[in-house]
Amino acid sequence: MLDLAIVIVNYNTAALLRDCLTSIYNSQGDMTFQVIVVDNASPDNSVVMVQAKFPQASLLINPTNDGFAKANNLGLKLAGFSADGTPQPYSPRYALLLNPDTVLPPHALADMIRFFDTQPTIGAAGPKLVLPDGSLDLACRRSFPTPEISFYRLAGLSKLFPQHPRFGRYNMTYVNPDECIEVDSVVGAFMMVRREAIAQAGLLDETYFMYGEDLDWAYQIKRHGWQIYYNPAVIVEHVKRAASRHSYKAQVEFYRAMEIFYRKYYANDTPFLLHWLVLAGIHLKWSWVQWRAKKQFI
Repeated sequence: MLDLAIVIVNYNTAALLRDCLTSIYNSQGDMTFQVIVVDNASPDNSVVMVQAKFPQASLLINPTNDGFAKANNLGLKLAGFSADGTPQPYSPRYALLLNPDTVLPPHALADMIRFFDTQPTIGAAGPKLVLPDGSLDLACRRSFPTPEISFYRLAGLSKLFPQHPRFGRYNMTYVNPDECIEVDSVVGAFMMVRREAIAQAGLLDETYFMYGEDLDWAYQIKRHGWQIYYNPAVIVEHVKRAASRHSYKAQVEFYRAMEIFYRKYYANDTPFLLHWLVLAGIHLKWSWVQWRAKKQFI
């Protein structure tokens, strides 16, 4: 059985994708893996580059950009997982969602597989992600955005008091970044998931276009009794938002995803006042993004 299927969803990041794939194929260790690149209608030369330089990778070419969740599901299905997550006999022991703006050190994949193999209760895990300047990518270890935690973030309290164990829970900024800990979720930029956990949790929820689908997947994985871990012994560089940093749609989708997650898991059990405070906070942020976008064209 194959050890690992790596699914990379790409949009318009040919140079970064080339570096990512180079680092993958330079990986060392006793393991077997396949790489599946799903291109979401990139206007650059991403497809041509993959075909020319990495013919060993499986390439799926989408004629339209239908989002991160749907594209990852296409890759997972090609790897051997059915629409409901059920593995086929040829599916791998683990699946990895990986962003094209990451660069892996030689032993990252082997070390993560070993981490899983020694702890059978882990359903999903991610490494320590660092930005190009060496700082921590805060999204690589997170708590679920409950109404309380979401309120602290939307109100700015998580930034004002990052070391506070209550206010800093969104990105767990009060925890030493070199501590291996169980978390609610890791980020889809590097999210490795066990075959059996996928079978129970299913594939990604395609209601999300981008952002939130990894949190939702983690919620389903934990719901079925699996643990999720942040493993800082493996360090991966992440450029972060390479394809979306200047995208108005991406900013809007961030707050849309926040509302989808909240309504799906928390809205029915949230007290009336807090419910409207959370929704008001999300929509105020959403409106601010829209106002800034319009101002750029005035």
